[in-house]
Amino acid sequence: MTDKVLKALARYDTPTVCNAIETFGIRSRDEGFASSGIRCVFPDLGVMVGYAATATIRGRGTPEHGYGVEPLVAHVVQVPGPRVVVVQDLDDEPGHGSLWGEVSANLFTRLDCLGAVTNGCVRDLKEAHELGFHFFSGSVGVSHANVRVESAGEPVQVGGLTVRPGDIIHADRHGVLVVPAEIAADVPAAADRIVAQEQSLIGWMRSPKFGLEGLADAWRQFSEADTKEAGDVG
Repeated sequence: MTDKVLKALARYDTPTVCNAIETFGIRSRDEGFASSGIRCVFPDLGVMVGYAATATIRGRGTPEHGYGVEPLVAHVVQVPGPRVVVVQDLDDEPGHGSLWGEVSANLFTRLDCLGAVTNGCVRDLKEAHELGFHFFSGSVGVSHANVRVESAGEPVQVGGLTVRPGDIIHADRHGVLVVPAEIAADVPAAADRIVAQEQSLIGWMRSPKFGLEGLADAWRQFSEADTKEAGDVG
């Protein structure tokens, strides 16, 4: 994948990219995105697009378990940049201890990471925001507790979304999704069609021509247009 493709994907908000992916028919419409329980902490930071580096953590346990991130760092530098760190909190109640705060945000910024996605918690919001380091999390907390990395570089699940190392992550104020690599280069063109079709329909709705007698037909044409065109994308 080239930087050109990632930059092209970053031109669109995440719902538009999600709609564009649907037109290819390569996965179910109820798959490929994290649940609404994973919230964007800094909506004003805009769209985040990068390659996933993955890890699992636990925050509960005895003090000797420590606070090491070395396994994650070793994995992160093997993933192409720009990177997004996706971390599954394995505790029965995720969010007891935060891996993500001011120190981690500074460290992973230096490692060409754009942000973190976790079902656990984050903290030091002011400092992370000032860095421009995105947080997508299940909660906000105060303590790192006895957090430690349990594994790195393996598939993880966050908010019902399975993420594998190297997956393309697209995220913004609406949520987080994975862009299938095999269609990533074609998604921007599909997104352009989606936007054009939506604006055409909205333009009709706002015009004097709008009427209930034409709504069913207009809606049907709008719903069918993408599916018909997706097969033409090369």
